[in-house]
Amino acid sequence: MKISHLKKMATAALLGVGLFAAQGSLALSSIAPIANCKYVVNNSWGSGATASIEITNIRSTVISGWSVNWNYVNNRVTGSWNATVTGSNPYTATNLSWNANIQPGQTISIGVQVNGNGAIEAPTVYGSICTNSYNSTSSVTTSRSSSSSTAPSSRSSSSSLVLSSVSSSSSTSACSGVQQCNWYGTLYPLCVNTQSGWGYENNKSCISRATCTSQPSPFGVTGGACVPSSSSISSQSSSSIRSSISSSRSSSSSSLSCPQGNSWPDCPYTTWSDAYCAQVGPSLCPRSSSSTSSRSSSSVSSGGITSVELTKRMGIGWNVGNSLDAIGGETNWGNPLITQQLINSVKAAGFKTIRLPVAWSKFSDESNFVIQSAWMDRVEQVVNYALNADMYVVMNIHWDNGWMQPTYAQQAYVNNRLKIMWTQIATRFGNYDDRLLFAGTNEVMVDGDYGTPTAEYYTVQNSFNQTFVTAVRATGGKNATRHLVVQGFNTNIDHTVNFAKIPTDTVSNRLMMEVHYYDPYNFTLNTSSNITQWGSIATNPSATETWANESYTDAQFQKMKVNFVDKGVGVILGEYGVVSRTNIADHETYRNYWNEYITKSAYTRGLVPVYWDNGFGGNGGMALFDRASGAQLYPNLIQAIVKADD
Repeated sequence: MKISHLKKMATAALLGVGLFAAQGSLALSSIAPIANCKYVVNNSWGSGATASIEITNIRSTVISGWSVNWNYVNNRVTGSWNATVTGSNPYTATNLSWNANIQPGQTISIGVQVNGNGAIEAPTVYGSICTNSYNSTSSVTTSRSSSSSTAPSSRSSSSSLVLSSVSSSSSTSACSGVQQCNWYGTLYPLCVNTQSGWGYENNKSCISRATCTSQPSPFGVTGGACVPSSSSISSQSSSSIRSSISSSRSSSSSSLSCPQGNSWPDCPYTTWSDAYCAQVGPSLCPRSSSSTSSRSSSSVSSGGITSVELTKRMGIGWNVGNSLDAIGGETNWGNPLITQQLINSVKAAGFKTIRLPVAWSKFSDESNFVIQSAWMDRVEQVVNYALNADMYVVMNIHWDNGWMQPTYAQQAYVNNRLKIMWTQIATRFGNYDDRLLFAGTNEVMVDGDYGTPTAEYYTVQNSFNQTFVTAVRATGGKNATRHLVVQGFNTNIDHTVNFAKIPTDTVSNRLMMEVHYYDPYNFTLNTSSNITQWGSIATNPSATETWANESYTDAQFQKMKVNFVDKGVGVILGEYGVVSRTNIADHETYRNYWNEYITKSAYTRGLVPVYWDNGFGGNGGMALFDRASGAQLYPNLIQAIVKADD
């Protein structure tokens, strides 16, 4: 949205089968699920920090309910999210209802904010589910007897299990029966209960086996194979693991076998017993190797999916507006820090895409436009929140204090600055997959001039789009084929159709066009207007505009379909919405109807509708969610929007 008073204010496989217990032996049926628990400092500002406690299920069974503990020397917790945190050093975090279950291979994240009281710390996380040997500050207990080790071939669900005597230098293999769906180059969980299409289980999007296997080769079900243990160890980035393991394991056994008919979940499902398969169910034990034999994720190329095809997967989107785009800092416009809990709530409500407006001009050096690394870190953390929730992300350079003036006088300056900034941003995010899209700018216009652009204005604005595309492509890697979003002049549909020029690109069918929609203004944004009703359901002609009704809306989005979608250019409806007017009786009825109609009209014509949420839920605001808790403020409005994707 344009900066204004309204918009600102109102608006993992385990090595062998070791590391199960500190000492002695346990029955397999009594072993608690094992998790990798670690504490990661995400952002530090001297007197305090935000951090994540990440819990990764490294077993092949679900963790149902969890708690973890940690303690500091001087730091103290001042806030938390995604868990119930109790205690006052040591602290205990316990699951909430929505994240109690951690699926095999899944990572969940708990957030904390701390006061430093000195240096920022990264303590060890411990608890009954945590395998401390996966924490680089911890060590494995070495008082384990190799004489009591049991041969792999004799293990069953009723047998006792102890540490295997495997040298860390051996050719050990670690195996996992967890399978995923390689959906045209992106991995998603396979659904347990959903039998066809897409589902949403355990707080994540999933794909049914039937739908996954309907793709052409090499896509489809993948996973379930044995891999060298050296790979799984190195992925933990902990050299202390190797030395600790070798001290507790004999060199008498050189490999881990996965005998047919075992009940051992660390081996692939093809070796499991019939009884164990029946226990875990067909989602983890499909009893079919043919579907995976020719489908390897390493052979997948992301080059095949076009921008139009990608928009069909992006569903309905939501803007986390007036946060990272706030001038001066994330909380400067009154919103709290973005959290994983907020993003999870948005996903759970039915949204599939996050638009992330960002003001990047927090420079380490203003003379050469070098972006502060700490700001890069924070933006990346929020991007990961959305990706953790299996959402698409459209990340841009937003208004950013208005330095992108499309005039000949400013053209060279703006293009140089765009090139420098997008080169840094693209390089930082260069390894992210196709779920992350870059959008070059926002509502570019000459300040104060809302009229039809002159040839100078739209020519210069088109050059900004070309500079963005060229700069990103030049960074190479995944950015060479990343989906990129460019904007029409002031994101106005008519100006876009009449004046936008698609940039020259080095790859085909990977560009999208962005427009916004706030018609009619007197109903959508003007809180002083007496226009408080809209559309065919309106009952008072004097409170209703005579233009921008349903037929006008359909015609506008049809223009985008004919001129862009039908020509292979995907379209993002990057912003739309209506302010609340809680002081007007029945206004909410018309607000709901407008949002429902605009969303459906855009969606059915191939556009990706992305609602503008400014974080303010009171009179004149546009928030759908409480930014602090993630609670739905307007459930009926949310449902009116997301049901277009049903």
